[in-house]
Amino acid sequence: MYDLAKFKMSEMIECGSALRQIGTGAQSMEEVANRIVNHIHANFMNLGDGKAECSLVRFYKTHVYGELDRELQEYVLNILEQPTAPDNMKCLTLLATAGENPQWNSRKNSIGHKAIPLPDREAINLSPMTASLIQQFGLDVDNVIAPSLSLMVEMEQRSYNVFYVKDALGSPFVPAQDGFVIPYGIQSVIGFGGMLPDGNLFATIIFSRVRIPREAADMFKTLALNVKMAILPFVNGRIFS
Repeated sequence: MYDLAKFKMSEMIECGSALRQIGTGAQSMEEVANRIVNHIHANFMNLGDGKAECSLVRFYKTHVYGELDRELQEYVLNILEQPTAPDNMKCLTLLATAGENPQWNSRKNSIGHKAIPLPDREAINLSPMTASLIQQFGLDVDNVIAPSLSLMVEMEQRSYNVFYVKDALGSPFVPAQDGFVIPYGIQSVIGFGGMLPDGNLFATIIFSRVRIPREAADMFKTLALNVKMAILPFVNGRIFS
């Protein structure tokens, strides 16, 4: 068990080793993503009261609209308020979720944020959390929307910063303040991830009930590499279960 407020280097190494091997025997990237979010939700605990420190953990990956199932495509079209969308439009898609609310333990039961369309820079800027996540990762929005073939290798081999909101309460980068942040006591948010060889972005996002110091947040840069190693076998394989 680990404490987000006092996360140590030795614990990061131990956690990273578990995440790197967590995909063994899995049949899809979605299955690996579910193992990842559940591992994080179960293992970051308040050592005093034994309660989970992560109110919600989610795993996202970009997919092109044409590769989504009909249900997700309809969800995206409802957000865009239009009858159709280009097959190559990127969508930041929820692949796995785990949390204290039973409804948060299945991506299909999620009411909001199942798939976030990324048609252009202007649309991304209308979603402050998505825009800030991309920016804090150190990515250019255009390379997320339409990755350049010439830059794919360079982007895939880079290490990325973390998306970090120390104080979630009142932050413009954390939505649903009244419906989520305040009632569930969300203190800090961390997002960690990077780019895959096919030019898609992946990100694990933690909504924490404890305040996370900067030094602890920075250690998730290394955990991002461990998560990447776990999902890599499925980049050109089966994504959804």
